Formats: sequence, structure tokens, C-alpha cells
Amino acid sequence: MKVLQLCNKSPYPPMEGGPMAMHAITEILLNKNCSLKILAVNTDKYFINPDAIPDDYKQKTAIEFVYIDTKLKKTGALFCLLKNKSYHIERFISNDFKQKLIETLQQNNYDIVQIESLYLTPYISLIRQYSKAKIVLRAHNVEHKIWKRITKNTPVGLKKYYLKILTKQLKTYELNVMQTVDGIAGISEVDKVYFLSQGIQVPIETITFGIDPQEAQFHKIKHFPVHLFSIASMNWIPNLEGLQWFLDKVWMKIYDKYPDLLFYIAGRNIPYDFPKKRYPNVHVVGEVPDAKQFMIDNGIMIVPLLSGSGIRIKIIEAMMLGKPIITTSVGKEGIDAIHKENLLIADTPDAFVSCLDYCLKQPEQMHTLGANAVEYIRRHHNNEMIANKLMDFYQRILKQ
Repeated sequence: MKVLQLCNKSPYPPMEGGPMAMHAITEILLNKNCSLKILAVNTDKYFINPDAIPDDYKQKTAIEFVYIDTKLKKTGALFCLLKNKSYHIERFISNDFKQKLIETLQQNNYDIVQIESLYLTPYISLIRQYSKAKIVLRAHNVEHKIWKRITKNTPVGLKKYYLKILTKQLKTYELNVMQTVDGIAGISEVDKVYFLSQGIQVPIETITFGIDPQEAQFHKIKHFPVHLFSIASMNWIPNLEGLQWFLDKVWMKIYDKYPDLLFYIAGRNIPYDFPKKRYPNVHVVGEVPDAKQFMIDNGIMIVPLLSGSGIRIKIIEAMMLGKPIITTSVGKEGIDAIHKENLLIADTPDAFVSCLDYCLKQPEQMHTLGANAVEYIRRHHNNEMIANKLMDFYQRILKQ
């Protein structure tokens, strides 16, 4: 089977959620002996030097890059506002990418073109024009739902009003364009149910993020006192928003009760002015060389998301390692785990403190959470199972 994977970011190296999800699909396709070609976007926000890609990866994927200037521009935003177009999407339209895509489609007869994320869907008509391939949209999340939640958490004012308009435009575009593909590979069952509730009529299958079950190993916390940690890509607004809320609303309640507790914040692209003020016992460590080892070395993971959609891959990674996790209902969304069985859910400052009490006052409960999390990941995020499901989905679409 010949597959063209169109990526709005480079799937390699898999350093954050989006690229990790795309890389997982790449690995599935290669392991299933598909003939694969990757065409990826490079932007200033997420730029990968093509020379840094290993030769064997280049050979297996024939990866190529096209630079697109997606920087926010007042003129572009105003034009889209007046024309009632989604500025989120318009920023990814590029003549250079169009030409490279045409060239790629003319060189091979693909069976499947998989579009990674909503942002590359403006090229659907071009794909239809130059290829007979079936088009699968890999929906990493519900984009307009993310922005609806961000808008809700924005203070009343001109920015909130503008975000409401952007969200409405994005929702209209997202739901309309989904009707033009041949299939949708959603990343969570929650997203699939939502798409169906909105009247999407094309075939939809849940293809979640998978891991090698052998990599799921319980790492029992051995060092006490146990400290807290967070690791996330901080150029994604929901991560930054959630952590700032946690520091402002939750941390001092925790500090008052546990004054010896430390909180380590790691991640890529942490803004120079984050956090907005100093908080006792909070350490911003920035980007770490090995995210997996950082999680193993630290204690309880905090994921205080207030907005977002899809699935939090860093939570999957942490559960795979047996880490106790405290997150919000939004953070847990898309992961069919159970409160006080596989992880802990807290949506208010007092609930976060209560969940911390649950872990620290009876450490065995904390260890049980971690052990259960590992078993959950082995059962529900087995890569081979997900790979078979994806290939079956492709075959169904090809028979249409």
C-alpha cells in the first residue's frame, strides 16, 4: 500500500504531542510494510533542520520539508475577519507547498493520503485534482473545541470578542471540511462521538496513540519526600494557561499544607516571562535532555489543563511508566481511565489538595495508582492492536 503522510510539523524527532502522534503512525505504516512518503511543513514556531534527520529515516520515509511562514500578521487577520474566513487555517496556505504537493502526487500513484491535522485540509481539492487516492484526515483533536475553551477562560474584553469570532469561523470550517474526506481517524472515542453528534457522515474510526507494551514498566517511587512535576510543550496555549492557573490558584494552598514540597516545571519553549511572579519551592527547569528519565526521576505528575481536546500524550507516557497523575477532567478527556483507579482527577484548587493528600498520606494508594496505570496502557494503547485497526480502516475506505 502506498501512503502519503502530510504533516503540519515534522514527525521526527518526536519531541512533543503532535509530532509524537504522527511519528507513531509513521512507525505503524513502516512496520506494516507500506511504501511511505512524508511531506512536512516547517515553520518558525516548529522548525526542524532537514540535515538533522538521520539518513535511515530519510531513506525509509523519503521525508521532504516545505517552509511556510505562519507568523501572525495584522493584515492577514483583518482580511480573514472581513472575508469571514478562518485565520487559523489560512496561515497554512502556501504556493510553495502547493507546488511540492503537485510534484509529489504526479510522481507516485498513492492509495492513501493521510492529512495530519486540520491545518493541511486546504489542500484537499488539489489532492483530488492530481490523485485518485483516498483521503484520510487524522484528527488529533477537535480544534474549535480547544479555542472555545480558551475563549471561555479569557477575561471579558476585546480579545474575548475576537476569539469568539475566530472560534465560530474555525468550527464552521472544521465541520464542513470533514464532510469532504473519505475517512476520519480520530485520536479518541470522545472526539469520534462528538463528530458523529455534529452530523459528520463519512466513516470515522478511533485510532488512538499507541506504545510498545514491553515499554510499559512500573517505576515505583522510592525517594521521599515525593515532589511534584510537570512536563509540557509551552508553545501550546492550553499548557501555559493551565500551569499559570495552577500556580495562581492551587500552589499556595499546597505550599501552606506541605511547605517542604517542591514543584519542578519542565518543557520546551517556556516563555522568558513565565511564571508571572515568583512562587516558593517552584523550579522552572526548562527543556530536559530525556523526558522519559525526567518523569522516572520525579514524583507526582501535575497536568492542570483547563482547555484542550484530543488526548494528552504526555499523560499516556507517564501512565506507561507507572507515575501517579493528578489532572483535570479536560486533561483526562480521551483517556478512558477511572478516578482513584488509574489516575486522579481534580477540577478545583481544593480538589487538587485532596488528591495530593490521597497520595502522600497513604503512599501505597499512590503506588497502586501507578501499577494500575501501567496495566491500563498495556490493554488500551497496544501499538500492534492499533496498527491492525488502522490498516483495517484503510482497507474499508479503499473498498468504497
